[in-house]
Amino acid sequence: MRRCVRTPEFSRTCVCLRLCVRETIYRMPLSVWACGRGRGSGGRDTRQRASDGKTRSSQSTMRRMAEEIQPTKEQSSWILSWLPSWCPTSPSHLKDAEEKMLKSVNRPFSRQHVRISNNNYLWTVAFSTWPQPGCHPEPPARHRSPLVLLHGFGGGVALWAQNLDSLSSSGPVYGLDLLGFGRSSRPQFCTDPEGAEDQFVEALEEWREKVGLEEMVLLGHNLGGYLSAAYTFKYPQRVKHLVLVEPWGFPARPENPNHHSIPVWIRAMGAVMSPFNPLAGLRLAGPLGPMLVQTIRSDFKQKYSSVFDDNTVSDYIYHLNAQTPSGETAFTNMTIPYGWARRPMLERIGQVQAHIPVSFIYGSRSSIDSDSGYAFKKTRPDVQITVIRGAGHYVFADQPDDFNQTVLQILAGTRDEGAKRRDHPHPDDTTPARTHAGGRAV
Repeated sequence: MRRCVRTPEFSRTCVCLRLCVRETIYRMPLSVWACGRGRGSGGRDTRQRASDGKTRSSQSTMRRMAEEIQPTKEQSSWILSWLPSWCPTSPSHLKDAEEKMLKSVNRPFSRQHVRISNNNYLWTVAFSTWPQPGCHPEPPARHRSPLVLLHGFGGGVALWAQNLDSLSSSGPVYGLDLLGFGRSSRPQFCTDPEGAEDQFVEALEEWREKVGLEEMVLLGHNLGGYLSAAYTFKYPQRVKHLVLVEPWGFPARPENPNHHSIPVWIRAMGAVMSPFNPLAGLRLAGPLGPMLVQTIRSDFKQKYSSVFDDNTVSDYIYHLNAQTPSGETAFTNMTIPYGWARRPMLERIGQVQAHIPVSFIYGSRSSIDSDSGYAFKKTRPDVQITVIRGAGHYVFADQPDDFNQTVLQILAGTRDEGAKRRDHPHPDDTTPARTHAGGRAV
């Protein structure tokens, strides 16, 4: 059995022992199992949809992916039944919460754990490239590069529930849980911020290789945007277009911040909580955790009110973040008070090669301003900046229709530029893919 790591938020002996037992069970060798297929509506079983002509080609797409694996289910034992349950969560709870979220998705999709190195795996939702019956397929030259969605801190693939149908209507879409988050594996990360960042990036590259994508349109929100930029530095030949949605970690912390402008109670709370992970309080709340999420993040119920009228979203967010911290710990090591990046991305974004188009998408009501995007635009005039009215930080959930339309326009432009390059290749392939005179609002 693995040595139990006693975290501050679980100082009670019984709780620590239970986590140790659960950690041992969850880290058992992973069994290989047949490719499971899902449909958001949940109304048709695997065999029915496998025989459906609409999904036949989706199977060939997913054959290129690595074998699907599933964490060993929690086994019953007298010690687990004896130990008190502090946090009412488990991987199976998270799976059920995600299933409920994805019931709002209508288009057929596949789900897999894609194995990478060191017994790690990334949970992946994939949508077929193929048109629906009755639609005329486009010529091969018009097919666009796959769109890959990376969620932000504390997020997961199902938060894209209001976007997946629309974004997958014109081509392949892949959504994945970042390493250390959601239903992906939760390894120990390097305590060095550069090392932790590299672990995230290498996991994404190994995933790309296993899935078999030559190039992709990489879209990241929040932390996902930060990591998308870092990936683009290292593997520029794999990125067709970089789309940064409300990216975290771009500006540097001011050298002389107005310390006194921050209320005393917030500074005191920050000092007390500094040794803890950002979401330690959620786990410390134990059985009150779900209610805590419903109370503090009641806004999420409104964001998804068009598809859910209950606590589906808050339950999903709770189970995403009440699990054993891993990516959360890496994020903590990558930050300095109060949430600034140790390695600001704005100082490095210039490393993106000139031929890779870059687009920023912001919400007009977000706490993250668009200054970083416009600062980069001064050195890269071709950068596209879109500000979506009425949207906050979770722009894809606040105004999903406007967000979807913006991304589809980006994808169409990328596809058209790709076809143009095939017909009239540039001598050194350094011509920017798209040029935009300035930022625009939707």
